[in-house]
Amino acid sequence: MTSRLTVAQAIVSFLKNQYSERDRSERRLFEGCLGIFGHGNVAGIGQALEQDPGLPYYLFRNEQAMVHTATAFAKMSNRLRCLACTTSIGPGATNMVTGAAVATVNRVPVLLLPGDIFARRNVAPVLQQLESAATQDISVNDCFKPVSRYWDRIERPEQILTSLPAAMRVLTSPAETGAVVLALPQDVQAEAFDFPAEFFEKRVWTVARPRCDSNLLAQAADWIRRARQPLLIAGGGVIYSEASDVLAAFALQTGIAVVETQAGKGSLPYDHPQALGAIGVTGTPGANILAREADLILGVGTRYSDFTTASQTAFQNPDARFININLSEFDAGKQWALPLVGDARTTLQEMAAALDGFAVQTSYKERVQSFREAWDQEVDRIYHLKCGYPISQGEVIGVVNEASGPRGVVVCASGSLPGDLHKLWRAHDPKGYHMEYGYSCMGYEISGGLGVKMAAPDREVYVLVGDGSYLMMAQEIVTSVQEGYKLNIVVLDNHGFSSIGGLSRACGNRGMGTEYRYRRNGQPDGEVLTVDFVANARSLGAEAVRARSREDLEQALREAAEHSRTSVVVIETAFSERVPGYESWWDVPIAEVSDMKPVQEARARYVEARKKQRVF
Repeated sequence: MTSRLTVAQAIVSFLKNQYSERDRSERRLFEGCLGIFGHGNVAGIGQALEQDPGLPYYLFRNEQAMVHTATAFAKMSNRLRCLACTTSIGPGATNMVTGAAVATVNRVPVLLLPGDIFARRNVAPVLQQLESAATQDISVNDCFKPVSRYWDRIERPEQILTSLPAAMRVLTSPAETGAVVLALPQDVQAEAFDFPAEFFEKRVWTVARPRCDSNLLAQAADWIRRARQPLLIAGGGVIYSEASDVLAAFALQTGIAVVETQAGKGSLPYDHPQALGAIGVTGTPGANILAREADLILGVGTRYSDFTTASQTAFQNPDARFININLSEFDAGKQWALPLVGDARTTLQEMAAALDGFAVQTSYKERVQSFREAWDQEVDRIYHLKCGYPISQGEVIGVVNEASGPRGVVVCASGSLPGDLHKLWRAHDPKGYHMEYGYSCMGYEISGGLGVKMAAPDREVYVLVGDGSYLMMAQEIVTSVQEGYKLNIVVLDNHGFSSIGGLSRACGNRGMGTEYRYRRNGQPDGEVLTVDFVANARSLGAEAVRARSREDLEQALREAAEHSRTSVVVIETAFSERVPGYESWWDVPIAEVSDMKPVQEARARYVEARKKQRVF
């Protein structure tokens, strides 16, 4: 039997019948399609979505933002559910390229369906087509190739019979997932074909839990038993594998301290006896001191970004050995590690059995407890600085943390907020901390918060966003209001790019171009430019107020909890009142020659610091 459908109709019919399964729990793989219609998709995918409401459609305002929403939705769903995104050709398509990079860098599945130029070519150049004198086999959608895990251009209807299953394989692969792009020429979208009926039957894609090699596991257990100062780094793979309870039991059994990457924060509740919090450039003192001294590092589900390794200066013990548990062979082999290629939950369970009877020395446990107590006191100090007006960023984090409760979810992505949140936020469960820090994309925050809320509508979502990121991409407030997904947004107004301003000064410069100031006498150093973020947020449909003190902020968040639609609280924060770094360093190259003495001094410090980098 066959079904005569257009290519677009066939894609929609196929997607709505795809399911994922793990641990015998089954769910729809695609919960909807986000989009903005234009001449490259309205008559194809648009017609198919209108004809078949089995795949719900959500109207967005910016194509990059909708990919961020899809990414956040999949991340919050532990990569077991997805959203598709459809756009027209030309700028609608290329607007999604940054979003695709965010998804791929973070290993999160999204399906992108950009419109494309005519496959038959006879009417070229069509509106929004970028021509090439060298070939006709190219369009702007080729820009997606370096930021995608799978890419295809559908030039004949029957090609989707092989391309769609291949796309599903990548989307449901924990080791290979990321952005999947199927470029759809607008004429092909409307072409009809007799598709085999079985192509549209329900298909369940099993997300397996592979076991690592038993011999390598035994060797790893032997290394751990011999270690005197082991340390476990929990990455995002712990959370995606839903391994937090197993990790908690493993840490209690062995006494090994656990530190967390940005993606792994929340792997353990902050008050777990072995939890030392964040590691690396934005890490806590105890975590970074133990990392510096560790003779064995067990990395679980981490890709060892430069913020985790402190630009390869974090691990200073010359005898340090690495063991990596990761579903990706690529990541498992990093740091010249013993690679345990397997599922985090399954491998930790087997490792716990192999280490039966092993525990770290009592002195090690006491030291971990001492670090924990000291850090708790430091967080309390920063949460209650009471530095007056304007309030410090650390105080804002403290107020929001306390207001959010154990079920709230904090969302952020860029600026100095991620570093401060990584250190300071007291996470209660694995899904309470949502940070996009693989690509650290400004503008992710509000659209990402929307994706989190769509995935977990029963939880309160708190979006922390700086004024710079807000000005880049605030328009999905409209979408949140239209669709009834309430967000609690806190805008920190410090009149500029405070994070990069601080970095500029740390590099010996004066922070040029990082403050919002009027131009005076040819230089951008005049009076501070003020922006009415409250009026802006209200114009987009949100409830909005300005807080002028800690007490105002606390009251505003209490009132926001009672609102039924998205609420925005704007508060001015001190541009230069910063949470310090602890026992760490980040490699930001300083100008080798300069007429500026502060730059020369910063360069000297930089050269000295690089001597601590590990060489493999």
